[in-house]
Amino acid sequence: MQFKRYIKDIVYGANDGMVTTFAVIAGVVGASLPSTVILIVGFANLLADGFSMAVSDYLGTKSECEAKEGNVIECDPAHLWRSASYTFFSFVIAGLVPLIPFLFTLESNTALIVAAIATGVGLFIIGALRSHYTKKHFVTSGLEVLIVGGAAAVIAYLVGLFIKSLVG
Repeated sequence: MQFKRYIKDIVYGANDGMVTTFAVIAGVVGASLPSTVILIVGFANLLADGFSMAVSDYLGTKSECEAKEGNVIECDPAHLWRSASYTFFSFVIAGLVPLIPFLFTLESNTALIVAAIATGVGLFIIGALRSHYTKKHFVTSGLEVLIVGGAAAVIAYLVGLFIKSLVG
């Protein structure tokens, strides 16, 4: 099996897992909700969104194949399932990174800082590893993923603050 064939699924899953999980956490912290809520919402998002992405990956590629636009390798049922599996497991494993600090401390702001640093490093590493296959410089590739992920987290945090100001 060619690992390179699944790089899209791995990068897509890992990047989105880390970004969306951190964004959810940042929004909940921005709204000043307790750490227990962060963990409940974070893990619920992690598994539900990971499953949704995997199924969407499977159905999207399958639909492309059924429309006769996919290539023979992509349309192989084993490939469809492997692709979806890589998306799911990459999402869940990378998405755990921003949740781990909240398992070890009940103080949300401290855990958010640790989660932000860990997520930033993780996003950069995902991008840097991607450069092995894309032949882009690892710093450029790492920063590209870090900036996109950071923007999503800032948006979520600001939305949490804004909603809190409306209802709190």
